[in-house]
Amino acid sequence: MESQSIQVLLIEDNPGDVRLLRETLLDTATVQFQLVHADRLSQGLALLQQSHFDVILLDLTLPDGQGLGTFIRLYEVAREMPIVVITGSDDQTLAVKSVQKGAQDYLVKGQLTGELLVRAIQYAIERKRTEQKIREQAALLDIATDAILVRDLQGQILFWNKGAERLYGWKAEEALGQKISQLLYRQTDAQRSEEHRSLNEQGEWHGELQQMTREGREITVESRWTVVRDGDRRPKSILVVNTDITEKKQLEAQFLRAQRMQSLGTLASGIAHDLNNILTPILTTAQLLQMKLPNVDDRTQLLLRTLETNARRGATLVKQVLSFARGAEGKHRVLQVKQLVEEIQPIIEETFPKSIDVYSNVSTELWSITGDANQLHQVLMNLCVNARDAMPHGGTLTISAENLTVDEEFVRLNLDAAVGDYVVLSVRDTGMGIPPEIIDRIFEPFFTTKELGKGTGLGLSTVIGIIKSHQGFINVTSVIGQGTEFRLFLPAIVANENTEAIDPELMTGHNELVLVVDDETTVLNSNRALLEAYNYRVLTAKDGVEAIALYAQHKADIKLVLVDMMMPGMDGAMTIRALQQLNPQVKIIAISGLMSRTQITAALNSEHQCLLLKPYTAKEFIQTIHEIFGAY
Repeated sequence: MESQSIQVLLIEDNPGDVRLLRETLLDTATVQFQLVHADRLSQGLALLQQSHFDVILLDLTLPDGQGLGTFIRLYEVAREMPIVVITGSDDQTLAVKSVQKGAQDYLVKGQLTGELLVRAIQYAIERKRTEQKIREQAALLDIATDAILVRDLQGQILFWNKGAERLYGWKAEEALGQKISQLLYRQTDAQRSEEHRSLNEQGEWHGELQQMTREGREITVESRWTVVRDGDRRPKSILVVNTDITEKKQLEAQFLRAQRMQSLGTLASGIAHDLNNILTPILTTAQLLQMKLPNVDDRTQLLLRTLETNARRGATLVKQVLSFARGAEGKHRVLQVKQLVEEIQPIIEETFPKSIDVYSNVSTELWSITGDANQLHQVLMNLCVNARDAMPHGGTLTISAENLTVDEEFVRLNLDAAVGDYVVLSVRDTGMGIPPEIIDRIFEPFFTTKELGKGTGLGLSTVIGIIKSHQGFINVTSVIGQGTEFRLFLPAIVANENTEAIDPELMTGHNELVLVVDDETTVLNSNRALLEAYNYRVLTAKDGVEAIALYAQHKADIKLVLVDMMMPGMDGAMTIRALQQLNPQVKIIAISGLMSRTQITAALNSEHQCLLLKPYTAKEFIQTIHEIFGAY
């Protein structure tokens, strides 16, 4: 968001407020804003027909609109755009009603600061985007075929369609004649009196139910019951239409959790900034007094040292809060997760109680990642210490790591995920487990279930801050009395499915610019990640035409071109010949999984090129690049 200009539509009729908001936005150093002003609602609506805006700032009191009606008129036209209401201090109730109707946020004019305004705009845009993603993902659920069944008044199943077969796993011949209470519910029909009362009084019922599939999986369905009557209008049976909304409910819970974490991050960042300003003079003054008063009595010296020590402790806590709010800063390099596990396991075994058995299970062909070793070491230690505390009477602690390719189906159910290759690092215990009512809060700063003095509540907030700064995400599963598992998803560096571990001793690049040409997006992304991890700059092109245009534009800077030989339209051989017309000395690595070595050599026809056959390993990929730079 910060790399491009944010288009803002301000609908405000007070010239003083307009001038103040304009100056506040234009003076912001971190974000660029383009502000368009309208002094009437009608003018704002007209501008919306002509241009797109990233966010709208709306005053509720205008010459042609008053109160909540102003917002509703705008929302009907700009439903897809985030709207932030600006109100006077005496209109906050009205502003809250606007938020309930669809506004993303509201700001009180008398309390407005530049930092608050920028944060509110950014938050409104991000929240709207998240809502749109939720709607897109939930829309996929709406097209699913419903489960339709008919039961008699005693609960015996009379009809069971294909949708019900797919949803519950029971074939029609298995379900017919069964009691619905025994097939789909843990509890009995007697415990669901509300549904029956509504059926008796109104002839229909609509609500959500928790049901079970044949495999024992608990699902949530949106259920619609209708009484079917005979010719004499007497109840004969009940028609039930069930829609599986399990995923929708999960996404809603994720969205609410993400929204709360974002709000906490904003709050924590602001508090941490103020605390830093408070602690800095305390700490420096305590140190300065010790220097200026070397001859004071021992008690005074002790008090000064105590003051300095506690100021430092406060600064450490602030640093942890900031790592949650902004992500941890660090120097990232290519890492082997296996090495991290091997380093931490002996420490745990030597320091944890002997009643805790420690195991590790790390894949022998684990992909590499880029990251800060110290920060990831801290993450592992925090999780292992929490696991230890969850097993006061002993148990089993297992650290494992495996490769995983995340697909679109997984992403659809996990808001923080992205399609790609990951190394999944897992810490699992057999402890007391986390109660379901608090599991959504465990990453919040200062939230802890430990006794007073036994934890700050910053361990897991630090963990999530570090993992997010590594472009990763976390999944947590827990069962009371059985244990908890934290799964950390860290983006991997892989060239293809057969990628082997990268030799960390390989020479890195010297910031050379490399053009990668391939029609496969996954190959482009993995090669880009690998090159950037080894200190190369990267341009990518999805076909030969785009490659020629990019090379012509950056001819003086591009030091090497990687060309896939098998591309639709303008293939690799044609692309290479065109590049040679622009620069006969161009260095090229030709890549193919279908052409033979002889065919590729004939296509190259130059001493400044070499070839790389698919499937290749990351090590072969990097070595080939270094070879061509070293040879020519």
